[in-house]
Amino acid sequence: METDEKPKLKARLTKWARKHRTILLIVGGFILVAGATVAVFMVFFQRPVATKQPTTTATVATVTPPPAPVKYYSPLTGELVADEAATKQPVTAVMIENSPDARPQSGLKNSGVVFEAIAEGGITRFLVIYQQEKPQLIGPVRSIRLYDVEWVAAFNASIAHVGGSAGGLAEVRNGSYRDIDQFFNGNSYWRSTDRYAPHNVYTSFAKLDALNAAKGYTTSNFTGFSRTDANPSPTPTATKINITISSALYNSSYTYDKATNTYLRDQAGAPHMDREEGQIAPTVVIAMKVNESTVFQDGYREAITTIGSGDATIFQNGTAQDVTWHKTSKTSQITFTDATGKDVPLVRGQTWIAAIPNGSGSVTWQ
Repeated sequence: METDEKPKLKARLTKWARKHRTILLIVGGFILVAGATVAVFMVFFQRPVATKQPTTTATVATVTPPPAPVKYYSPLTGELVADEAATKQPVTAVMIENSPDARPQSGLKNSGVVFEAIAEGGITRFLVIYQQEKPQLIGPVRSIRLYDVEWVAAFNASIAHVGGSAGGLAEVRNGSYRDIDQFFNGNSYWRSTDRYAPHNVYTSFAKLDALNAAKGYTTSNFTGFSRTDANPSPTPTATKINITISSALYNSSYTYDKATNTYLRDQAGAPHMDREEGQIAPTVVIAMKVNESTVFQDGYREAITTIGSGDATIFQNGTAQDVTWHKTSKTSQITFTDATGKDVPLVRGQTWIAAIPNGSGSVTWQ
């Protein structure tokens, strides 16, 4: 029976297809047109898929700036020096006389730090300290005092002198100092023929450098004064300084030179001249008040208290500043503080320190 049904079904489908031929043609045509339309759209209108390109990162070269040049400053004066070796070279101190018969002196102007104090009888003397400065004529060289040794102890310096007071010699010869006394190193000094003894002993850095090298004094390690760059006041308030240290022959005055930011030194009412270099003109002047008395040792000598503190006035940049000086031990450096206890740095350059006796000495300015 299944076999008979298949022919009958085929016949019925054929009869239906003939009867609905028109409808089948329309539907078939529609299907063909729709398929063609889809094909055309796919070919011409589909958005292409972008091909992902590899990402590239631009390499920017990093330019490293050259390092700033290293600057080196003298621990003695604070001034710029050539290299680190210059900051380590040996320091040498020389005692230079200041009696009228010793004037004009040599080697005072071209120096780093000068201490001025009474030796005896109101006569002042200079403890002159050098490092990069190398004058080839220095003198007249004279004897040393105890307070000079105590001031110079902080500088790790060789000490050039011709003898000294009993107290000064006992200290400088105790083995703690680089003593280069003329008494034991005569070949490093000479006596000039244009002046009479004892005002005619001279030396030079050709001789002192050779002497230091022979003794192994090839470097000095020390702490100098605090230093700062110059900053001249646009309206200077201390342009004329007067320092009374003992008497008219030894009192000094300074006139501020704004053009050079220095202080032109006068002594005994006239310009104080270095015989070879002209008028002395430090960058900083300090009037340091000290306790001073006369004592009898090997004769009457001045005794100055160097350890402790006291009043002082710093003159720099055309101004005056009242400060307090401090020195805690022989080998410690002198420091200066303002009224609030803050350290006061000194302008780079030559520094001149006058030890003024409390009571009899004075400093004024205008």
